[in-house]
Amino acid sequence: MLDLAIGVIIGGAFGEIVNSLVNDMLMPIIGLLLGGIDFSSLQITINDATIRYGAFIQSVVDFLIITFSIFIFIRAINRLKKKQEEKPAAPLEPTKEEILLTEIRDILKDKR
Repeated sequence: MLDLAIGVIIGGAFGEIVNSLVNDMLMPIIGLLLGGIDFSSLQITINDATIRYGAFIQSVVDFLIITFSIFIFIRAINRLKKKQEEKPAAPLEPTKEEILLTEIRDILKDKR
């Protein structure tokens, strides 16, 4: 339960970092490359309704970055798990009982 709570808190903080990265760093650079467009001000006004498609574009970029980051993270974890599973288990040493039983078996074979 504690792991889940920590994951939610870290996930929320990560979302804020990605949101800031997109809004404050990436979108201004993309806007400059596309001719000085400010995505946060892109909107269409129809009568009294305002459709802010620039904010939607920023949200889509946020989503893509977050999902890509999660994909890379999960892929790395799966590779680590796979490497751990591939390691062969060390052969178990026989217990004292098994050693004694083996000796008894060998003695009985020799008597026949």
